[in-house]
Amino acid sequence: MRLVRDLSASAIIAGFVTVLVGYTSSAVIVFQAARATGAGPAEIASWMWALGIGMGLTCIGLSLRYRTPVVTAWSTPGAALIATSAAGLPMSAAIGAFLVSGALMVLFGATRWFERGMSRIPVPLASGMLAGVLLRFGLDAFVAMKTQLGLALAMFVAYLLGRRLWPRYAIVVVLALGTAIAAGLGLLSLHEVRLELARPVFTTPTFTLGAVVGLAIPLFVVTMASQNVPGVAVMRAAGYGATPISPLITWTGLATLALAPFGGYAFNLAAITAALCMGREVHEDPARRYVAAMAAGAFYLVLGLFGATVGALFAAFPRELVMAVAGLALVGTIASGLTAALRDDAQRDPALITFLVTASGVTLLGVGSAFWGLVAGLATLLVLPRAPHGPVPGPSR
Repeated sequence: MRLVRDLSASAIIAGFVTVLVGYTSSAVIVFQAARATGAGPAEIASWMWALGIGMGLTCIGLSLRYRTPVVTAWSTPGAALIATSAAGLPMSAAIGAFLVSGALMVLFGATRWFERGMSRIPVPLASGMLAGVLLRFGLDAFVAMKTQLGLALAMFVAYLLGRRLWPRYAIVVVLALGTAIAAGLGLLSLHEVRLELARPVFTTPTFTLGAVVGLAIPLFVVTMASQNVPGVAVMRAAGYGATPISPLITWTGLATLALAPFGGYAFNLAAITAALCMGREVHEDPARRYVAAMAAGAFYLVLGLFGATVGALFAAFPRELVMAVAGLALVGTIASGLTAALRDDAQRDPALITFLVTASGVTLLGVGSAFWGLVAGLATLLVLPRAPHGPVPGPSR
């Protein structure tokens, strides 16, 4: 069986790191979003159940179907939007808004409207956006040294030695060493973790004009612009541009429709966590990296079933360990993105503008910097001449 043949320890570790980074970086925002709709502990556990099940099934199913590392995620900016916009709405109206947003995702996927728009984005700009999205995570690997110098520095040294001696397992070594050091320093809080199965709670949706206009449409726009656009760009920049996009968007929309009544407010293509499953650290052979996304899906399923313990489990890992593992795992992907972005002289300036705006983290109208980076890059591409330019003159003396 091909799947068994393609299994590797590095891919499974990459899947675990993907889930670790995904949950630790934004699970708190999801909790805030759930509370804004009036959710209690049982409903919050149901939200985590629905999100874990939805991400797990779509990661496994889509990756196996296309033999491509397809990583899905909850919409983090969508959760932030819900946390600020759903206050005052009854939960039933919020669930109705989630369903309308999911229906719009299915529409844009099934009609290929989204894919047609993405096909017009040049690869250098997509690569520049990818590098900009990931830059902060690469920097965080060294920012972690401010508060945990010994831990982060030891992990960096392990990464260098691993890249020299065992390139495929460098991140495995980094994670193992970091966990051992954190345990030795008493930084792991595993005593607070208790296994407890989540029970899905169904909420009957209601549909109101205010919820559709004030929550459903903004949630759809934010998810497509801030999540699916960079998600597709990551796949293209990593060399998986042949994977059909429309079915991926359609299936994430269908997952939203199926799980929204239980708290699965929005599913989309991942960007940052997807990159963790697409680099050379996963496997030298790009055709075998899909196993990492499937492993991530399996971990998502487990965490979904035990949704009530998710917060405690990931809070057990020190923040600096997560920062260092994620940043070091993305070094190769950042380098590849910058190389692809700056390779073409004719599109170097637009790609650099895309990178800078994306890396700035600017948010306008509730939409994140990845979208505005692409807008700025496309505008620069239209304004500047496309002929290759010569050497940039140095400063006058």
